[in-house]
Amino acid sequence: MADTLTRLQTALTDRYGIQRELGRGGMATVYLATDLKHDREVAIKVLHPELSANLGPERFDREIKFAAKLQHPNILALYDSGEADGLLYYVMPFVYGESLRERLHRDGLLPVDFALKVALEVADALGYAHMLGIIHRDIKPENIMISGGHALVADFGIARALSEAGGSAKLTETGMAIGTPLYMSPEQAVGDTAGPTSDLYSLACVLYEMLAGQPPFTGSNARQIMARHAMEQVPSLQVVRDTVPDEVEDAIFATLSKVAADRPQTASQFAEMLGAPPGMTASRYTASRMTATRRTASRIAANTPPNAVTVTVGKRSLFTAGIAGSLVLVGLIAAAVWYGRRGVTATGASGDGAGLDFTRVAVRYIQDLSPDHKLTAVADGLTQALITGLGQVQGLSVISQNGVEPFRDPNIRGDSIGRALNAGTIVVGQIEPDGDKVRLNLKLVDGNSGEEFGQRTSLEAKSNDLLVLRDSVPDRAVQLIRKVIGGELQLRSQRQGTKVLAAWSLLQRAAQLHKEGEAAAETGDSLTLARTFATADSLLAVAEPLDPKWPDPIVLRALLAYRRSRLVNDEPSLARPWITTGLGHIERALAVQPDNPDALELRGNLRYYSFLLELGADPTRQRQLIASAESDFVRATNLNPAQAGAWASLSHLYSRKTTAGNSSNAIDVIDAANRALAADAFLGNADLILYRLFSSLYDISSFSKAEQRCGEGMRRFPTNPRFTECRLYLLSIKGAKPDPALAWRLADTLVTLTPEDGRPFQRLQANLLVAAALARASIAGNSPQLADSARHLVARSLGTPEIDPPRELPLDAAFVYTMLGDKAAAIQQLKVFVAANPNSRATLADPNGWWFADLQRDPGFLRVVGSGE
Repeated sequence: MADTLTRLQTALTDRYGIQRELGRGGMATVYLATDLKHDREVAIKVLHPELSANLGPERFDREIKFAAKLQHPNILALYDSGEADGLLYYVMPFVYGESLRERLHRDGLLPVDFALKVALEVADALGYAHMLGIIHRDIKPENIMISGGHALVADFGIARALSEAGGSAKLTETGMAIGTPLYMSPEQAVGDTAGPTSDLYSLACVLYEMLAGQPPFTGSNARQIMARHAMEQVPSLQVVRDTVPDEVEDAIFATLSKVAADRPQTASQFAEMLGAPPGMTASRYTASRMTATRRTASRIAANTPPNAVTVTVGKRSLFTAGIAGSLVLVGLIAAAVWYGRRGVTATGASGDGAGLDFTRVAVRYIQDLSPDHKLTAVADGLTQALITGLGQVQGLSVISQNGVEPFRDPNIRGDSIGRALNAGTIVVGQIEPDGDKVRLNLKLVDGNSGEEFGQRTSLEAKSNDLLVLRDSVPDRAVQLIRKVIGGELQLRSQRQGTKVLAAWSLLQRAAQLHKEGEAAAETGDSLTLARTFATADSLLAVAEPLDPKWPDPIVLRALLAYRRSRLVNDEPSLARPWITTGLGHIERALAVQPDNPDALELRGNLRYYSFLLELGADPTRQRQLIASAESDFVRATNLNPAQAGAWASLSHLYSRKTTAGNSSNAIDVIDAANRALAADAFLGNADLILYRLFSSLYDISSFSKAEQRCGEGMRRFPTNPRFTECRLYLLSIKGAKPDPALAWRLADTLVTLTPEDGRPFQRLQANLLVAAALARASIAGNSPQLADSARHLVARSLGTPEIDPPRELPLDAAFVYTMLGDKAAAIQQLKVFVAANPNSRATLADPNGWWFADLQRDPGFLRVVGSGE
């Protein structure tokens, strides 16, 4: 309430600068403030007046001291507390993040590994507090903050203070503790003493909700919910979500026992039941290491997929390199939601709700069963041959190498892969030595159930004739699939590869080293990177003359050089030699095969990167570089319309010709980006492509489609700050629903998701995006107060050249001022932007742009974009 805010500001004016309300709940209202002494942002929680009166300052002070003693990485610290004009308050750090309740509201079901990680961290915090004799008494999603991917438990001691004051029953009767009965143990509900097992009961309810989408017991009122806690059986989790491991469901059931003595007695016991090793804290243990076992005998026990980052460069072959990026597994799992579930009948035709489409095929990386793993490179080469060959079959949709790369672990369940990749058919292979021969075994797994279906098949070849396997395995896989789904599946002719086994074997070994080098680059191990890439290049140099008519070794050499040019932190002097080397390789490859789309794409990337680094000696040379790169990409896509990497690079190239508010080339950007994702939804830089799509659609005022792409990005890449940023941008469009509170929450989340070294800039930009949302809301509601808030926010968020060297913030500020009708201020900020970005004048002057449409006829604006003032 405004009265409470005013009272608080007056009483604490010498200690805290109270800025705005962050939110309110059943017990308190939270305000964002600045600790004036320590110059830091804090959150001040003020108990509602009726609670303050019931509790009293002495009892509140006594109980809050217990919370002040707690020092734990998963417990939100307590800075200060006291009384201000009759209001009881306590001060906590301001957390850049969101509450678990907000995450649940946004996402519903949470990934199993993330839910377990949160539960283990909260259990760790509770175990520490319990050892000090402190019981929380009110564990619920609202009191668990998520910041930087970790859980922080808030409000220790507050529920104790209220219950000591006799407030627990009164709160329940009045309904002020809204939501608490959903997580309240039976003994706590009837007023009995709450001990450690009561906190664990509440945590088990929270974990249940994270996994099932709702708490174990619900009802129309508090009494009904508490009665169900006391009397009813806990509904099965695995009926709702069969990916929940057995031990997790067992642990939750045990902890939700009606009798406290039947539950695990300590937080560490609960963590061990969930699968954590004895004595290992949540800060050292992640749920991704757990083993997921299933009760269904026909299913194979498997490890939960690791939440790891995998660098991928290829697409349909080893040699494709779009603009490099990393593929995050959690994004792949989220993609299952993005794709949706296409049903299939027994023959694989689409149906409603019957399961995943059997014509959508994922080829798992073939497993090397040789004792010394000497066949791994061969196995990878055969996997590539399978993916490439099946991709030529009309009627099948085959997941790219980028898509299956994160699922190399043979223990990952087939149905987990099926759901993550939306693939109804999983091709599984194993290769093993047999005397002087090599045997390849193939089978099919149902992506819906993880169970094997159809027949198996085996292929054999002499160890000195492995190309027989390479050439015959796609056709054999087609035969297997045809028997399961029916139809006329025909393998079209494949691009001819080498017939020289030594050359093919060397290339597979080089490709394996390339992957090792990329993995080293991801961890910053430059020595391993240099060693593996150099060894790979040496092997390819030997392979190249063994078959002078086969361009693939030369193309891979060029790719290695290109990747080296990209891994020198955009330093032109270090990148130039590698670019020169790469272009030399490519010219030899194109001399062998002029219409090789992989080679053309890679030459385009080398030329385009030269342009981006401004390696052209003059503007004329720069124009030649970008024109020749564009020509290479276009030619590659004409030769192979599924050349995903070339389409991705084209979309980036086209986007260089447009910025915010300009429609030039936006249609080309959108078309190329759409084609890239259609050809390979799992490109390593799919997140960048999706955001590029959003930006281009936003720029041309196609807001409904922009919103769709933003939502798609959020589902696939929930931890990528770009897709929080795009939600903020959408709050500034015409017709957006005014929601200042949402804008602030998104801004805080955006800063949290940004790497620490980028947060100073991101905080300022987030403020400007909030200001844009406030300006739009002020227009919609004719609210001078919101307009003033937007102006004040812009004034303190303009940044400096040190924080913002490219001077991007003034462009956002100009946009806000334009919405507010303050043309003079908008033009002044545009002057700052144009001074640092003189090439942007034409973009700003584009009559089709909507950001500055209201300035198009203003003389001052015309001078800025025309004369360069």
